[in-house]
Amino acid sequence: MGRVVMLVMGTLLGLFVVFNFLLPLLAGLLKIALVIGVVALLVFIAVTVLGKSRSH
Repeated sequence: MGRVVMLVMGTLLGLFVVFNFLLPLLAGLLKIALVIGVVALLVFIAVTVLGKSRSH
């Protein structure tokens, strides 16, 4: 009976850690990656437009 209780408590603690710590961390990393990607896209577009306008 004690093993079953410890198993249930361990499972609940594992789920608590996943939902309260790991998922927000992954969401934050995804947001940072998205912002970096958008900035890189804007820089690429700016360099492309400036390069085409100066070549003429």
